[in-house]
Amino acid sequence: MRRSGFFRVFLIIAAISLLLDWYVFSGLKTFTADWHSQRLRQVVVYGYLLISVGVTALFILGFGAFSTAKGMMPFHEWMLSLFLTFFVTKIFFVVILFLGDLGRFFVGIYNTISKTRGQAGQSYFPERRKFISEIAILVAAFPFTGFFYAMFRGKYDFKVHRQTLYYDDLPDAFDGFTITQLSDIHSGSFDNVDAMQRGIDLAQSQKSDLFVFTGDLVNNAAWEIEQYIGNFSQLRAPYGQFSILGNHDYGDYINWDSEEEKAANLDKLKQHHKDLGYRLLLDENVVIEKDGQQLSLIGVQNWGKGFKKVGDLDKALKGIDQKAFKILLSHDPTHWEEKVRYNPANIHLTLSGHTHGAQFGVEIPGFRWSPVQYRYLDWAGLVNEKNRYLYVNRGFGFLAFSGRLGIWPEITVITLKKKLIG
Repeated sequence: MRRSGFFRVFLIIAAISLLLDWYVFSGLKTFTADWHSQRLRQVVVYGYLLISVGVTALFILGFGAFSTAKGMMPFHEWMLSLFLTFFVTKIFFVVILFLGDLGRFFVGIYNTISKTRGQAGQSYFPERRKFISEIAILVAAFPFTGFFYAMFRGKYDFKVHRQTLYYDDLPDAFDGFTITQLSDIHSGSFDNVDAMQRGIDLAQSQKSDLFVFTGDLVNNAAWEIEQYIGNFSQLRAPYGQFSILGNHDYGDYINWDSEEEKAANLDKLKQHHKDLGYRLLLDENVVIEKDGQQLSLIGVQNWGKGFKKVGDLDKALKGIDQKAFKILLSHDPTHWEEKVRYNPANIHLTLSGHTHGAQFGVEIPGFRWSPVQYRYLDWAGLVNEKNRYLYVNRGFGFLAFSGRLGIWPEITVITLKKKLIG
């Protein structure tokens, strides 16, 4: 039932896309009507129709990838991305064209009521002007070029985000201690190893004291990371490399032949964390010691509002001194909102990911917007509530849409500083 329901949704979207194609087709006919070369007119108009309908057909044919054991591969992500590019571009084109046609409609109604015609025998309703089609093409060019930039450049345009956090109870030995965080690698989506490696090199070049990874190593299956183990195992820090699981790591979004096969996949993924040199924290904590002083690093399994809730924070906190300085790794920021920020354990810093910042949005000084904000209260960057901090990483990789625009892939570097009192 679930699969058939999704299939109906995809068919409805495809049908809408084809209706948009018909409207764009009519607009392109207006745009090319006064061209001298009939062959060129046909190439533009019917060439567009062939490409756009072809992309829609490939989108439908690729639907099966969402529910097979292999899941969504780069090819299917590209098909989805191209479909979205054309779909959004067509919407922009159609909106402008429709506004022009709406104007023609009202002019026609007025002419009909007043019985006004331009020339004898001419319709009360004026013909569509080429000028409107030209504006529609110009407006539609913005999302079209933006999406292509996102797919070819934006998804590997790694940015380093730095935050310095001050605490009056930070142990003196950890004054200036640095942490590099990656999240949401989604290794099954990569399609350019050299570009991916540039991000790894950039992360390693930060030379932080500690490296942490906050979940979603894969899209669905353990084998996705296997070809990149040599790459991501290059990430090393003097005080160790630690990781947790994200919602995608459990293999919940594809079909398995049996529960045993699904469990074996998770076991294999846990082994791959070891192969990478990462200590996977499964509702547990470790002590990071420096110059005889300590901080507690805590890691929980995934707990997310509307997602898998298996993380056990109480279990992870066992054995920790109430006065210890605590850093929590928890994949989904809703865990901090629902369970962490009011916990009497007083967790100083929580590091999350999960949202990707929707891989699309605007971030400029004084203004930030992404469609993901309508789903998540805290979706990117730093949140402070009574000196209890949450940092949400925007993600290293990408998923489904093979691109990023405005919300670029992130490497986070956090510096802990001792707050001077007095």
